[in-house]
Order: sequence, then structure tokens, then C-alpha cells
Amino acid sequence: MEQTEEIEKKPFEFNNTIADQTQFKVATVFEGKCTLSSYNRRDFYKISLIVKGTSELLYANRGIQIDKPALVFTNPLVPYSWEATNGAQVEEGSGFFCVFTEEFLHAGNRMESLQDSSLFKPGGDSVFFLDAAQVQYVYGIFSRMRQEFDSEYVYKYELMRSQVNLIIHEAIKMQPAVAYITPQNAAARIAKLFLSLVEKQFPVDSPRFALKLKKASDYASKLAVHVNHLNAAVQEVTGKSTTTHINEKILFEAKSLLAHTDWSVTDIAFSLGFEYASYFNNFFKKHTGTTPLALRKSL
Repeated sequence: MEQTEEIEKKPFEFNNTIADQTQFKVATVFEGKCTLSSYNRRDFYKISLIVKGTSELLYANRGIQIDKPALVFTNPLVPYSWEATNGAQVEEGSGFFCVFTEEFLHAGNRMESLQDSSLFKPGGDSVFFLDAAQVQYVYGIFSRMRQEFDSEYVYKYELMRSQVNLIIHEAIKMQPAVAYITPQNAAARIAKLFLSLVEKQFPVDSPRFALKLKKASDYASKLAVHVNHLNAAVQEVTGKSTTTHINEKILFEAKSLLAHTDWSVTDIAFSLGFEYASYFNNFFKKHTGTTPLALRKSL
């Protein structure tokens, strides 16, 4: 059964005015009825330590059977689903997870972008099976982080940042899991993950935000599939092309921003991935028969 429900339906919120405490969280997998796919936000990276149960981590066209202790790295911009197998349920002692922003680690002078790291990039090594000694070592790090998280120690986030880096370096030293499986009905899974990735880009909440994924090829790169494969799967499953889905979502968001914000057309164009306002005007008029300003005035 796919597990997508967030912890108690109340995921913690990031507040840019309070840096570390809003850019990092650590918890047990069982804590707060956590499920395997909790905290799939576009700005959160996630490291999970699974020590009990069997499950499958499924990407667009590949999957990994997790039937022994494992350390798992997931990137918020690479869609995945995590499904328990054989009716297994999350139970106490299943493991730990931590979530964090790239800014959290950059505060510790880490220069490499996490999206470029082999641990997090599309098609990279994301699952590492652990032997008994590695389980003990990584479990100990997570346990200490969890204890520190509730402490009043002034420099606890510096300490936890160092502990996250210890886990990352431990994984870099390991041999990755390579026993990939081919998910059933790959076209349906590719289409589902494509649509999930489209949704993750919205809503646009700042005129300074610009869409990172604008074309079918951008999505194909994140899903680690060929763009032709992506186009064929989405067309087969939904009856619409990838471009149609992307354009429909951009148009919906554009109308919402025109109606509910005071942003200029130039700001809206930039936030939706258009280099120039004229490109946005042409796109909008082609698909709606009117201009953005004309639509705003009519509302």
C-alpha cells in the first residue's frame, strides 16, 4: 500500500526569519504516525534509516527492493513513491529520518550542491544497504541527533549539521545498491510521477521564484528517462501530451496570480519561467484569446 499521508497532516513549516530550527528536523519513523513518504516538499532533502520491514522505493522506470537495513537519500525534485510490501505496517523501531534544506548544510561551508551529489541527483546512487556495524554506527548518529533536537543546547544545530555530514560521508564510502527492479506498469508510474513533479512546482508564492522545470526535457531529466519515453508514457496514460499538461498548469497559475495578487505582468512572467514579458503575453493570448492585462481588468 503506498504511504503518502504526512505526519498527523501537520508538516512543519519553514520560516525564513528563523534559519536552522526551521530548516531541519529529525524524528523516528514511527513518531507522530510518520509514513515512509512524509515531508515530500520541493525544498526538503531527506535521509532515512530503515532497520525494519520490507518496502520498495520506486522511481519512474526503476525500483529498489528494501528488505534489509538501508540508508536512503531522496531529493525533493526527483519524484518517487515508497510502498510497504506484503501488507507491512510502519512500526516502532523501524528507523529514523531527517529532512533539511540545502541552505542548512551550506551554513556549514559545504560548497557542493546537493542536487549535483551522487547521493541525490536523478539516476544517482540513493540506497545503501548496511551491515551490522554500519547499522550500529548510523543508528547511533540518528539517536544522538534526535536527543539533541529536543535539548536546549545553544549550538545544537551546529552539532546536528556535523552529524548529518557524518552520515553523508559514511554513505559516500559505501558501495551503492544496484539491484534495481522494473516496476509493473512502468508507463502508469512514469505518468504519475511526472504529474506529481508538475504539481510540486506550484503554487508560486513569490515573484522572485522562477519555475525550474519548463519543458518536457526538463522533467525527463529529473525522472532519469528519455524525453521520448516520457512523452509516450504520459500520452498513453492521460491522453494528453506532456506539453499540454505543463501549459495547462502554467495557465491556471497565471490566471490565479492575475486575479489574486498585485504582481506586475513582468513579475508573473518571470515567476512562471518566461524570460521576457512579451513571451508570456504571446503564450497567454495564444491559449486564452486575451492578454494578461485584459483578463485582470475584466475580473
